[in-house]
Amino acid sequence: MAITPLSLSQIKSNASNLYEAVVVAAKRARKINDDTKLEFSTLLNTITAGREEEFEDRENPEQLKLSLEFEKREKPHIQAIKEVRDGQVEFRHKS
Repeated sequence: MAITPLSLSQIKSNASNLYEAVVVAAKRARKINDDTKLEFSTLLNTITAGREEEFEDRENPEQLKLSLEFEKREKPHIQAIKEVRDGQVEFRHKS
């Protein structure tokens, strides 16, 4: 996987300063990660709900396929930085 450099000025263009943009991206990455974990555990529970407990030690091809699908997804921090850079994330200061 290649590393793609990002221009800090592109990230900063949607925030008043770079540090603010980094904080917004970090919070968005946490939210994306939490949503992904919830989705994964929900789908995993639907797969394992029908299995018998006796065969719990054996590999489950459906579970393996699901895990590989989630591993191929874009990482949360990269997705969050792209969203901040493209102006897809709205944020405001608490007053």
